[in-house]
Amino acid sequence: MKTYSTEHIKNVFLIGNSGSGKTTLAESMAFNGGLIERRGDVNHKNTISDFKEIEQTNENSIFSSLLYCEYKNNKINILDSPGLDDFVGGVVSSMHVADTGLMVLNAQNGVEVGAEIHNRYLARVNKPMIIVVNHLDHEKTNWEKTIETAKERFGNNVTLIQFPVDTGSGFSALVDVLTMKMYKFSGESSKYEISDIPADLMDQATDLHNELIEKAAENDEALMELFFANDTLTEEEMRKGITLGLMNRGILPVFCVSAKKNIGVTRLMEFICNVAPSPADMPPAKAGSKEIKCDKSGQLSMFVFK
Repeated sequence: MKTYSTEHIKNVFLIGNSGSGKTTLAESMAFNGGLIERRGDVNHKNTISDFKEIEQTNENSIFSSLLYCEYKNNKINILDSPGLDDFVGGVVSSMHVADTGLMVLNAQNGVEVGAEIHNRYLARVNKPMIIVVNHLDHEKTNWEKTIETAKERFGNNVTLIQFPVDTGSGFSALVDVLTMKMYKFSGESSKYEISDIPADLMDQATDLHNELIEKAAENDEALMELFFANDTLTEEEMRKGITLGLMNRGILPVFCVSAKKNIGVTRLMEFICNVAPSPADMPPAKAGSKEIKCDKSGQLSMFVFK
């Protein structure tokens, strides 16, 4: 593995209710990043993050486990944390050492109690949160209910980056309103085809694109001035605004995936690489009365979390 500069290291932790698909998402990310050549499955008890016998027996994460992958010239460190309330300590400890939380929601159920609890802890430590709506390939998925409950429980900063073209067993495509393109996934590989947004979805995509521009502009005075002057922002300017919005929890971006079928996961990983903050972007960590900034030229500091 090559050496990565700080700005190309992204530390994320997976949170959400038990059964939302965090471990499966971690497995797909590791596969897409080349860490493994074949994806394991929770039911087959062969995932790389649930490697302890008690986890395999119960088919649930009990400990937070660390894995990583290399993707698009970035190193993504991934903490797969437990979803069961009894083991919330693994969630809290992960929050203190990673930078961005991936809140995984089961699209069959919307926002469940475990997700609410994890969001409250996340808000206390003031860490960014990306919402990942999973299980969109399930026949009982309810995209509208999931987004509705997300806005009710997490607030109006919930902002769609994507929406699914179809949900259920035929789910294979999504519309991305940041890039204003449609992504079509094939099989369970990490590959996708990019095409123009179909005419019947363009009005919905345009409305969400404009909402995203306004949310991005709200986080920086210079971007707001550009928005007023040009009535829009470029994709690069939007990315800058979203990064700032993530860091102050002014934006909670929403992504669509089927972790089981590896649909949408690579696009999520690209967003993490391009937009999610690196350790150098984050505010200094507090150690008693001291504030410690992530600085490769500074004094060595270590925090033991488990």
